[in-house]
Amino acid sequence: MVETLTVAESEAGERLDRLLATRLEKFSRSRLKALILAGDVSIAGRTIRDPGHRVNAGAHIKLVEPPPQPAVPVPEPMALVILHEDDDLIVIDKPAGLVVHPAAGHWTGTLVHALIAHCGDNLSGIGGVRRPGIVHRLDKDTSGVMVVAKTDRAHQSLAAQFADHGRTGALVRTYLAFVWGTPDRPRGTIDAPLSRHPKLRERMVVHPEGRPAVTHWEVLETYRGLHGDRVASLLSCRLETGRTHQIRAHLAHIGHPVMGDAVYGSGFKTKAALLRPEDQENLAALDRQALHAHMLGVVHPSSGQFATFRSELPDDLARLRQGLVLSSSQAATRTRLEN
Repeated sequence: MVETLTVAESEAGERLDRLLATRLEKFSRSRLKALILAGDVSIAGRTIRDPGHRVNAGAHIKLVEPPPQPAVPVPEPMALVILHEDDDLIVIDKPAGLVVHPAAGHWTGTLVHALIAHCGDNLSGIGGVRRPGIVHRLDKDTSGVMVVAKTDRAHQSLAAQFADHGRTGALVRTYLAFVWGTPDRPRGTIDAPLSRHPKLRERMVVHPEGRPAVTHWEVLETYRGLHGDRVASLLSCRLETGRTHQIRAHLAHIGHPVMGDAVYGSGFKTKAALLRPEDQENLAALDRQALHAHMLGVVHPSSGQFATFRSELPDDLARLRQGLVLSSSQAATRTRLEN
């Protein structure tokens, strides 16, 4: 269903969500907010995802309401890279671009749909519905290792481990992040609470009243650019908490945003000019944040044994790293010759 309207002079400066709620009475305010956040509302052809966006007189607004979706995800066969599978759980090497769970704007083609197709009847009635138990998620454009429960017992066990964040248990989550710049020390901890941005709801920000968030990081490699200066680094990040966008928001907070991150690193786009042309091409081809869930360690729900699962860098990030390493080697060679 499509709704269109034009902003009157008397409505100029009104919040988008309030204007729509006044003009489109059949929608609730919460429903309209969800549609805006999902990208279903545009002004003059430009998608607006901010419910608080102030409208201008004469602006043409278009709302496209997606068709109703089935309450239960249906099976959708999809090629999956499976690192491990048994009666209790399945460990997936998730590619970038794959959404984990159905949500507004992504009602089909998710990992959940693929797992239902793959597992068939080998899933218990988690939540009263036969579906995989998602106990943690990766952002759509973050690649790497994920564990999913296949039984109620496994779901409860894994969910408890992730809720504990490894404080008293053995859970370990390690990510690899290519970031702009080089930290001033080899390792450190970011202890900074996170909350939703008050206006840009797709962003998380450090806020004293936010939820506790702790990220431990260590520099693995540093990379030099065209002129021999250190322009980027590879960090290993270990999570002590599991907040939305935690690593991306935390690294941006300390001035080293993840390369390719359009949300948290947009102010660093000009840094690409410091890279070799080949590295610039690799970064542009990436078209996502250079973040990868490298290692996950959990206690197996049945055996009680600690199990570790690893996912090596996918091809796009491996190409980025290979180019950066080569650039650094060439820069070091130039330095030696000049001296």
